[in-house]
Amino acid sequence: MEIKNVVVVGGGTMGNGITHVFALNNFNVSLVEVSEDLFNRAISTITKNLDRQVKKEVIKEEEKQNALKNISKVIGVDKTPKDVDLVIEAVYENKDVKLYIFNELNKIVKSDTIFASNTSSISITELSASTRPDKFIGMHFMNPVPMMKLVEIIRGYSTSDQTYQTIKALAEKLGKVPVEVFDYPGFISNRVLLPMINEAVFALMEGVASAEDIDTVMKLGMNHPMGPLTLADFIGLDVCLAIMEVLYNGYNDPKYRPCPLLKKMVAAKKLGRKSGEGFFKYDK
Repeated sequence: MEIKNVVVVGGGTMGNGITHVFALNNFNVSLVEVSEDLFNRAISTITKNLDRQVKKEVIKEEEKQNALKNISKVIGVDKTPKDVDLVIEAVYENKDVKLYIFNELNKIVKSDTIFASNTSSISITELSASTRPDKFIGMHFMNPVPMMKLVEIIRGYSTSDQTYQTIKALAEKLGKVPVEVFDYPGFISNRVLLPMINEAVFALMEGVASAEDIDTVMKLGMNHPMGPLTLADFIGLDVCLAIMEVLYNGYNDPKYRPCPLLKKMVAAKKLGRKSGEGFFKYDK
């Protein structure tokens, strides 16, 4: 199956990045948002990021203009076009919201359309069960999408080999490096990354070292480009907590217990960069 027409549901940080990459690679992309304001905000971000690529001579001005022409506006999931080859859901990490979107789309799009979720931790098998399990897959892009090469391709329990091979080839066509992952909580990236971040928060809570020094140890001692607490602020502490809870509930293993300090900071709305304060303070 050849993928030509793509729908991206959600124009936030991940959704606008995914839209950017597909549009730049000459796919027809319908970007679905719930309001004109959110759609325009997504297009503004995509335009700025394309401008940055032009300035760095990664792409040419005409490629930028062509990419923007490849993006169509859709306001409301119920207005999603029927004749699409792939739907990628990229809304926030809430299983009920994602299930609602896929169940609505299942009534609209053609029967051979592949469904994909950009979820970073929620079970692909659970998301697929009520729609089209054999044509359902995870496409977990990394942030920022236009720059990061990795895409975790997550196979649900019933994902067909044909669906997997189609999405693997698609990721390669986008210039990404696909990695096959089977459907267990946290997949690979977050099963390894989030416990490291969580342990750094425990070390901070227990007074082992300051936030700055914990990050310095990981940057200079382990050659990480960003310390775990800075990274947590970048991801969003609410997202970190949600993923830790998925791991904890999915494995019933105390090693995945979310740090109480992480839970306290989320309760206090200290969510990192997006709120202006997390483990560090930021200019809004």
